[in-house]
Amino acid sequence: MNHHPDPIVTTAQGAVRGLRRDGTAAFLNIPYAAPPLGGGRFQPPLPHEPWDGVRDATAPGPNAPQSERKLGSVDMSTYFGNGWSHGEDYLTVNVWTPEAGGGDLPAMVFVHGGGFVAGSTRSVLYDGSAFARDGVVLVTLNYRLGIAGFLDIPGAPANRGLLDVVAALRWVQENIAAFGGDPHNVTLFGQSAGATIVGGVLATPEATGLFRRAIVQSGSGLGAFTTEQAARVTRAAARALGVEPHIDTFAEISDARLVEAASRLAGLDLQTGTHHDPLIGLSPFSLVLDTQPAASVAVGVSADIDLLIGTNTEEGNLYLVPVDKYATSTAGDVDDAAARSHPDPARLVETYRKTRPEASFGELRSAIMGDALFGAGSWALAGAHAAHPQSATYAYEFAWRSQALNGELGSAHAMELPFVFDLAHLPQLHGPAALLGTDKPPADLATRMHETWVRFAGTGNPGWDPYDNQRRSTMRIDAEWTQTDDPRGQERQAWSRPSSPDLRTTFKDTP
Repeated sequence: MNHHPDPIVTTAQGAVRGLRRDGTAAFLNIPYAAPPLGGGRFQPPLPHEPWDGVRDATAPGPNAPQSERKLGSVDMSTYFGNGWSHGEDYLTVNVWTPEAGGGDLPAMVFVHGGGFVAGSTRSVLYDGSAFARDGVVLVTLNYRLGIAGFLDIPGAPANRGLLDVVAALRWVQENIAAFGGDPHNVTLFGQSAGATIVGGVLATPEATGLFRRAIVQSGSGLGAFTTEQAARVTRAAARALGVEPHIDTFAEISDARLVEAASRLAGLDLQTGTHHDPLIGLSPFSLVLDTQPAASVAVGVSADIDLLIGTNTEEGNLYLVPVDKYATSTAGDVDDAAARSHPDPARLVETYRKTRPEASFGELRSAIMGDALFGAGSWALAGAHAAHPQSATYAYEFAWRSQALNGELGSAHAMELPFVFDLAHLPQLHGPAALLGTDKPPADLATRMHETWVRFAGTGNPGWDPYDNQRRSTMRIDAEWTQTDDPRGQERQAWSRPSSPDLRTTFKDTP
């Protein structure tokens, strides 16, 4: 990298000029695929045309079409960003790199969350400066969302948003050395929908060789819809738009109308004779696969990829506390959460009451929702991966409790992100309705957690015992870090009983 006041890097598509800050360089809004226009929105991503001269990469660019997301009384703008920033060329990456150059630094590629319908690289939570400061080349990416990204449309390839992530990984293989990164040491990581996509990429043979390690933060290896479930969403979307469900009719519809129609699909019943809705009604979009990623990993796909996987202790709180449904939860709500997600709801509720004798209805409801969405699918993916000893599996549970929303938000979904990115000091994350609340988190929690992610990217070892299907060693991350074996064994087992054709329950820890 030269020492011009603004750093310039030449990629395979053309040169880009970034900005220099505190000994690191950032390059924003670099295209990794052609803009998805018209019918192209429903096709696999194509290579971007090369450009002449030097492309400005100093300002954030457009993001995927989406509607603004609000989650009740908690301010999630740090997470979702501020909605749709219009522009056609939005299949882009941001790259942060140490100024030093050199071609052998670990690279990390982050896939944002947002329920498959929202989120982008513009969120303040995904600033990669701390990774660059600590010797990592960090890449964040936008991918197609909602109807363009994930609606299963006759005539179109499925999971186009996932295909975008694979295209971005190909871009990284081709270009990361120019930014100082090692194309042979790429860690793919993501959170929430982004983590479920990472699990999907683990199960995608076309992605073989594009990355070496993966981190799944609050995702699910059991989060995909069946084609039957996806077809229900497609019919509902076609009805909302007043068209036949086919690629040719969808190709004519504007992005704004697609976004508006997607926002009207909430609350569809996706339970079928054989399958529960893996997202328990929270999003009508997910991956669409007839084999869940955990089942593909169980038979050895991605057996050579190191995996770090975990969830937060109170994931479900994010979906209850900010909308005033936590404290008001009833026994009926607990039963309903279990019925939405399990073939033997009474037995499930009995298990959670036994393991949590002091729990309120809100706590039981949140725990069951969190495990339906993330816990069961993370245990299944960890167990499937650990059955193949040629690579390592590591598990964590993030347990630090935010005192936001009168002390109720707790270790909710998304709470670990400021610590992973070493951004827990950002003022917009603090306040009575902000993610981290008004109390200061433990001084070294972000430092240590961020260093752990960096260490895993560099070495494949986060610093504790691997997870195997005997001990199930798990690091509990809080003010103190404690390693325990199978910390939630009874609850974990309640999700893996072989009493139903539904894959989320027949899936065994040891294939």
